[in-house]
Amino acid sequence: MALEIERRFLVHGDEWRQHITGRAHLLQGYLVSGPGGLTLRVRSSRAEDALGGEPAEAWLTLKAPLAAGGASGLPGEAPGQPDGLVRQEFEYAIPLADAQALLALAPFQISKWRYHLALPGGDWVVDVFEAANAPLVLAEVELASADQLPPLPPWCAQEVTGRHELSNAALAREPLQAWSPERRRSLPHWLHRGAVASDTINRLS
Repeated sequence: MALEIERRFLVHGDEWRQHITGRAHLLQGYLVSGPGGLTLRVRSSRAEDALGGEPAEAWLTLKAPLAAGGASGLPGEAPGQPDGLVRQEFEYAIPLADAQALLALAPFQISKWRYHLALPGGDWVVDVFEAANAPLVLAEVELASADQLPPLPPWCAQEVTGRHELSNAALAREPLQAWSPERRRSLPHWLHRGAVASDTINRLS
């Protein structure tokens, strides 16, 4: 059984860009998305040098929360760790044609640019969301163990590990621009103002 051990952070500012080593455009569709955290996702990825052609890679991924007390002998999340830090993950490469067919069936989708970063402490990426989820920017760091504490860059402004409404599956179903003004106020000020500004522009265009 594969495990995903990952922490997520809201990003403020552009200082992270100095660490970029590459980027790709991702399109994700959710075939199953349950309130308990079980998701079945199809993803296509196009590297920056292949944007004019077909997606270069595609995967089918099932994610599920780790059962309380562990699953199949695996340790669960320890006290003091963020909820949702450790999840079960089953990921399989699939043919591009299959991914495109599944994306056509997926009722909820998101698109974003993913930037790979050279930083210590884990496998770091920053996701810059597009369309109805702009101007959201999230950093993710994949860790080797649940008790690993990577050094956090100053632009990681707020941890949102386990915060369901900011998961990719939830953002596909209810994007940031669909949030009510009251709900947006739960976000940091720069995201709240950006969301309102983008909403105003959309209404005027």
